[in-house]
Amino acid sequence: MISKTSGYAIRGLAYLALKSTAVNKIGVHELAAELNVPQPFLGKIMQGLVRRDIISSTKGPNGGFFTNERTLTTPIIDVVDAIDGLGMFRRCFLGLPECNSEKPCPLHQHVIGFRDSLQHSLETLTVHDMVRDIEGGLSVLKRLAVLSSTEHP
Repeated sequence: MISKTSGYAIRGLAYLALKSTAVNKIGVHELAAELNVPQPFLGKIMQGLVRRDIISSTKGPNGGFFTNERTLTTPIIDVVDAIDGLGMFRRCFLGLPECNSEKPCPLHQHVIGFRDSLQHSLETLTVHDMVRDIEGGLSVLKRLAVLSSTEHP
Protein backbone atom coordinates (compact mmCIF):
# COMPACT_ATOMS: atom_id res chain seq x y z
CA MET A 1 0.00 0.00 0.00
CA ILE A 2 2.91 2.39 0.58
CA SER A 3 5.10 3.35 -2.35
CA LYS A 4 8.39 1.70 -3.16
CA THR A 5 10.06 5.04 -2.41
CA SER A 6 8.58 5.16 1.10
CA GLY A 7 9.64 1.55 1.58
CA TYR A 8 13.23 2.47 0.68
CA ALA A 9 13.12 5.37 3.14
CA ILE A 10 11.83 3.14 5.95
CA ARG A 11 14.46 0.49 5.21
CA GLY A 12 17.17 3.16 5.17
CA LEU A 13 16.00 4.51 8.51
CA ALA A 14 16.05 1.05 10.05
CA TYR A 15 19.62 0.50 8.85
CA LEU A 16 20.77 3.87 10.15
CA ALA A 17 19.06 3.31 13.49
CA LEU A 18 20.89 0.00 13.85
CA LYS A 19 24.31 1.04 12.58
CA SER A 20 24.91 4.79 12.74
CA THR A 21 25.91 7.33 15.36
CA ALA A 22 27.10 10.91 15.10
CA VAL A 23 30.62 9.43 15.09
CA ASN A 24 29.85 6.43 12.85
CA LYS A 25 28.11 7.98 9.85
CA ILE A 26 26.86 5.79 7.02
CA GLY A 27 27.64 6.88 3.47
CA VAL A 28 25.03 6.59 0.75
CA HIS A 29 27.22 4.06 -1.08
CA GLU A 30 27.20 1.66 1.89
CA LEU A 31 23.53 2.26 2.55
CA ALA A 32 22.56 1.60 -1.08
CA ALA A 33 24.73 -1.53 -1.26
CA GLU A 34 23.35 -2.96 1.99
CA LEU A 35 19.75 -2.29 0.99
CA ASN A 36 20.17 -3.13 -2.70
CA VAL A 37 18.72 0.22 -3.77
CA PRO A 38 20.05 2.47 -6.57
CA GLN A 39 22.51 4.89 -4.95
CA PRO A 40 21.43 8.20 -6.59
CA PHE A 41 17.78 7.46 -5.89
CA LEU A 42 18.44 6.52 -2.27
CA GLY A 43 20.58 9.63 -1.78
CA LYS A 44 17.66 11.85 -2.81
CA ILE A 45 15.28 9.93 -0.56
CA MET A 46 17.56 10.25 2.46
CA GLN A 47 18.12 13.96 1.81
CA GLY A 48 14.34 14.38 1.99
CA LEU A 49 14.46 12.86 5.47
CA VAL A 50 17.31 15.21 6.42
CA ARG A 51 15.20 18.20 5.32
CA ARG A 52 12.43 17.00 7.67
CA ASP A 53 14.98 16.53 10.51
CA ILE A 54 14.18 12.83 10.75
CA ILE A 55 17.89 12.05 10.27
CA SER A 56 21.04 14.15 9.99
CA SER A 57 23.92 14.24 7.54
CA THR A 58 27.31 15.79 7.03
CA LYS A 59 29.30 16.25 3.85
CA GLY A 60 32.93 15.51 3.20
CA PRO A 61 35.27 12.52 3.40
CA ASN A 62 33.97 11.49 6.83
CA GLY A 63 30.41 12.48 6.03
CA GLY A 64 27.28 10.46 5.71
CA PHE A 65 23.89 9.94 7.26
CA PHE A 66 23.25 9.30 10.93
CA THR A 67 20.45 9.28 13.45
CA ASN A 68 19.65 12.29 15.58
CA GLU A 69 17.69 12.76 18.79
CA ARG A 70 14.40 12.65 16.87
CA THR A 71 15.02 9.58 14.71
CA LEU A 72 13.98 6.79 17.07
CA THR A 73 10.79 8.53 18.20
CA THR A 74 9.68 9.35 14.66
CA PRO A 75 6.36 7.73 13.75
CA ILE A 76 6.53 5.86 10.44
CA ILE A 77 3.65 8.00 9.15
CA ASP A 78 6.06 10.98 9.24
CA VAL A 79 8.41 9.11 6.91
CA VAL A 80 5.58 8.31 4.50
CA ASP A 81 4.44 11.94 4.68
CA ALA A 82 7.97 13.23 3.99
CA ILE A 83 8.30 11.02 0.92
CA ASP A 84 4.82 10.74 -0.59
CA GLY A 85 2.50 12.93 1.44
CA LEU A 86 -0.63 11.54 3.04
CA GLY A 87 -2.87 11.65 -0.02
CA MET A 88 -2.94 7.86 -0.15
CA PHE A 89 -5.18 7.96 2.90
CA ARG A 90 -7.68 10.23 1.17
CA ARG A 91 -7.63 9.13 -2.47
CA CYS A 92 -10.02 6.66 -3.99
CA PHE A 93 -8.59 3.16 -4.39
CA LEU A 94 -9.94 3.08 -7.94
CA GLY A 95 -8.68 6.56 -8.76
CA LEU A 96 -12.11 8.11 -9.12
CA PRO A 97 -12.14 11.90 -8.67
CA GLU A 98 -15.06 11.76 -6.25
CA CYS A 99 -15.28 8.95 -3.74
CA ASN A 100 -16.62 9.26 -0.21
CA SER A 101 -19.22 7.72 2.07
CA GLU A 102 -21.98 9.63 0.25
CA LYS A 103 -20.76 8.72 -3.25
CA PRO A 104 -18.64 5.60 -2.76
CA CYS A 105 -16.80 3.68 -5.43
CA PRO A 106 -17.45 -0.10 -5.56
CA LEU A 107 -14.48 -0.75 -3.22
CA HIS A 108 -14.98 2.12 -0.78
CA GLN A 109 -16.97 0.31 1.91
CA HIS A 110 -14.64 -2.69 1.71
CA VAL A 111 -11.32 -0.86 2.05
CA ILE A 112 -12.05 2.19 4.20
CA GLY A 113 -11.54 0.23 7.43
CA PHE A 114 -8.26 -1.21 6.16
CA ARG A 115 -7.04 2.22 5.07
CA ASP A 116 -7.93 3.81 8.40
CA SER A 117 -6.35 0.93 10.31
CA LEU A 118 -3.14 1.20 8.28
CA GLN A 119 -2.97 4.94 8.90
CA HIS A 120 -3.45 4.42 12.64
CA SER A 121 -0.76 1.72 12.71
CA LEU A 122 1.73 3.96 10.91
CA GLU A 123 0.90 6.81 13.30
CA THR A 124 1.70 4.69 16.35
CA LEU A 125 4.66 2.62 15.03
CA THR A 126 8.02 4.36 15.51
CA VAL A 127 11.50 3.75 14.17
CA HIS A 128 12.41 2.51 17.66
CA ASP A 129 9.63 -0.10 17.46
CA MET A 130 11.01 -1.40 14.16
CA VAL A 131 14.56 -1.58 15.51
CA ARG A 132 13.37 -3.39 18.64
CA ASP A 133 11.57 -5.96 16.50
CA ILE A 134 14.59 -6.48 14.25
CA GLU A 135 17.00 -6.81 17.16
CA GLY A 136 14.58 -9.10 18.97
CA GLY A 137 14.30 -11.39 15.96
CA LEU A 138 10.60 -10.62 15.51
CA SER A 139 11.08 -9.15 12.04
CA VAL A 140 13.57 -9.29 9.22
CA LEU A 141 14.65 -6.54 6.90
CA LYS A 142 17.07 -8.05 4.41
CA ARG A 143 20.38 -8.59 6.18
CA LEU A 144 19.46 -6.26 9.00
CA ALA A 145 18.11 -9.14 11.05
CA VAL A 146 21.66 -10.29 11.78
CA LEU A 147 22.76 -6.89 13.02
CA SER A 148 22.46 -6.15 16.68
CA SER A 149 23.70 -3.55 19.09
CA THR A 150 26.50 -5.89 20.15
CA GLU A 151 27.85 -5.96 16.60
CA HIS A 152 28.21 -2.21 16.19
CA PRO A 153 31.78 -1.23 15.31
